[in-house]
Amino acid sequence: MPHARITGVGYYVPEQVVTNNDLTQWMETSDEWIQERTGIQERRYFTYGEETNASMATAAARQALDRAALTPNDVDVIVYATITPDYFFPGSAFLMQRELKMDGKPVIDVREQCSGFVYALSIADQFIKSGMYKTALVVGSEIQSTWINKSTAGRNVAVIFGDGAGAVVVQATDDPERGILSTHLHADGRYAEDLYVRDPGSSRPDRAATRELLDEGGFDVVMNGNAVFKHAVVRFEEVIREALDTNGYTAGDISLLIPHQANIRISEYVRQQLGLAPDKVVNNIQRFGNTTAASIPIALAEAWEQGRIQPGDLLCMAAFGSGFTWASALLRW
Repeated sequence: MPHARITGVGYYVPEQVVTNNDLTQWMETSDEWIQERTGIQERRYFTYGEETNASMATAAARQALDRAALTPNDVDVIVYATITPDYFFPGSAFLMQRELKMDGKPVIDVREQCSGFVYALSIADQFIKSGMYKTALVVGSEIQSTWINKSTAGRNVAVIFGDGAGAVVVQATDDPERGILSTHLHADGRYAEDLYVRDPGSSRPDRAATRELLDEGGFDVVMNGNAVFKHAVVRFEEVIREALDTNGYTAGDISLLIPHQANIRISEYVRQQLGLAPDKVVNNIQRFGNTTAASIPIALAEAWEQGRIQPGDLLCMAAFGSGFTWASALLRW
């Protein structure tokens, strides 16, 4: 059975930097208030008319392909994770496919929120292990700056999110000692309304952005912050240990943990529970905020650029998000 290995990483973040102080023009907040609750100092916002979800994904994908010494024509399938597509349908995967001139190649859209990239990576892993495809392009891309409520009423959510994209190339390998060792996926729909955006929902009598729906806040992110935090710290640790136990490792064997960048307090709590040194965990939420499906591939690509990932390293990726959904992947670099 072939194994799947990441051979190229890439990311793209918009040039527009939005600091915590910049947010005070829209809402009552402060740099101290935001950093204390989230660890975030700044985030990136896309430029309307110049960037799209698909264009950011394309830039990240091109970088990953270049680093894998491949061209778009070498890719057999695209697996694209996002909750902020350019269109309601078709998905942004089709638009990226068009930009990369990959006509005829299959694309798969994944909507698993903050766990989206790990879910997408698992799908690519299964395709390669089954022998159906040899090369997959896995992408996470988000534009969240346009739908968050930037008023004081929405600040608990608005201060968290940013825009960006990350991508990896996943290829078949015969080396059982390198590549993705296992992936682990979970969900619990009982808590769907603890973190969700209701509209435009098809079960409403009118999906249009009517004044009534806007006034009701149907298009705003609703988040029960306490519930999300309490579940996240438990599920993060559980799914990381599940990956380690499956492969006969302990937390001490991890070379680098790359968690979804949800909140610095969550990452720090999980780090302490696992007994990991600070330099064993990647945190870039301070500069990019929470980029949902893009956060893990961005963090992975940055860590690789910084020389924090070396051949033979044991990497663990883990995520938790709306749904609730949580997932992990363990791989030998």
